[in-house]
Amino acid sequence: MEAKQWTVQIYITEDGDDTHARAVLTTRETSTVTGRGVARRNPVDRPIPEIGDELAVSRALEDLAIRLHDVASDDIVELAGPAPA
Repeated sequence: MEAKQWTVQIYITEDGDDTHARAVLTTRETSTVTGRGVARRNPVDRPIPEIGDELAVSRALEDLAIRLHDVASDDIVELAGPAPA
């Protein structure tokens, strides 16, 4: 049995009160799939960058999961062929 390795790279940027995250999945079998997430700090909250990072990354990973599911669903439809008459 061959072990497979998929890699997810997380990129985080901050712009004022906004934190943006991008989660990029790379496999040998498919092109890359990318999820994105954003967190916005309420100006009355204390600036704790780690919380913004955590929220933005969790949202990017959630988006990545949805997009990966869509890729799998499209593959199933494509391989299933036309419905029998």
